[in-house]
Amino acid sequence: MTRTATVNYHVHKPYRQAFELDAGGIAGNLISPELAPTSVALADNRATSPSVTFASDAVEFMPLKTLVRDFAGDVWKPTYDAELTAMLLDRLGAREVVVFDHTVRMDDPDATRQPARNVHSDYSKDGAEQRLTDLLGVEAAEEWAQGHYAFVNVWRPVEHPINSAPLGFVRPSSVDPSDWILLDLIYPDRKGQIMGLVGNPEHEWVYQSKMTPDEVAVFNIYDNQGLPSIAHSALDMVEDPDVTTIRKSIESRTLVRY
Repeated sequence: MTRTATVNYHVHKPYRQAFELDAGGIAGNLISPELAPTSVALADNRATSPSVTFASDAVEFMPLKTLVRDFAGDVWKPTYDAELTAMLLDRLGAREVVVFDHTVRMDDPDATRQPARNVHSDYSKDGAEQRLTDLLGVEAAEEWAQGHYAFVNVWRPVEHPINSAPLGFVRPSSVDPSDWILLDLIYPDRKGQIMGLVGNPEHEWVYQSKMTPDEVAVFNIYDNQGLPSIAHSALDMVEDPDVTTIRKSIESRTLVRY
């Protein structure tokens, strides 16, 4: 069954646009560029045949249980990092994995990190190359860049199945190159760069309904040898109006070496 949701596309402008994060030194204070709320049709991966795959669509949904039951503090990180590393080595055929960032998000106005409600991908080419150097240092980054590396995100529901604001993806094959724009990320102490997506009626949106904490979405956010970066966003929709659990998730950014 086709569902609909609202997403916030970016808008072409004659100048470089930016997000200002933690503006004024206040955690969670976000100043956004102009966004265009748009209703889109969704294909549910649970009812789609064949299902999307990482190799062909830059995203794949899969079962992946975890021993972690509480993502507060830091004690869970070694266990979870090991689980993600083992999965990526196996499923993607990577030969080395660096798990470097985790973000827990809650769909709550008072949460420091809320779901990202803009259609984007996490790195531009320049942003990815800078992040590679930041993580590994100049010498190791140059060595990795001579081969095949990628940044891959692993997203998981926390505590409850996702009932509202699920994560949706745009099939890369439906995106025209001109739909992408560069966006600066301005932090109090540094500057980054991501890609924003402008609306196009040809975009094909896919999500997986009612994802559980025993499932993950694995998706490509930069690949130096051509696998497309996939645009994604939280979707403004509700699966069941009688369910009141708050959407909570964890996303983990990883660097993989093929």
